[in-house]
Amino acid sequence: MEPRQKPTYNIPIEATIDVISGKWKTLILCHLTYGPKRTSELKRLIPDITQKMLTQQLKELHEDGVIDKTIYNQIPPKVIYELSKLGETLKTIIDHMCDWGEKYIQERYPESN
Repeated sequence: MEPRQKPTYNIPIEATIDVISGKWKTLILCHLTYGPKRTSELKRLIPDITQKMLTQQLKELHEDGVIDKTIYNQIPPKVIYELSKLGETLKTIIDHMCDWGEKYIQERYPESN
């Protein structure tokens, strides 16, 4: 997959935000940290995402090189998404984001625990 035209970043965190920004990309990556998934599995795991948005986000993550897409030549076609070697390096970041979110929820909304 050809990388997109190189954007200009002033500091490195801009690149990170550019690649994983948005509610959906982060959720998709989080689910893929548990292993490869088909599109239908991701849709079931993220019920509020539309099919169009899921397809678009998967395409962008693939173009950015953080997920791999494997198409099996069968009928109907089987497509599997998984973290690429580069995407695997995001696991630590995603784990930290989950830990922070849990602490945030406990601190801000203690009555819901």
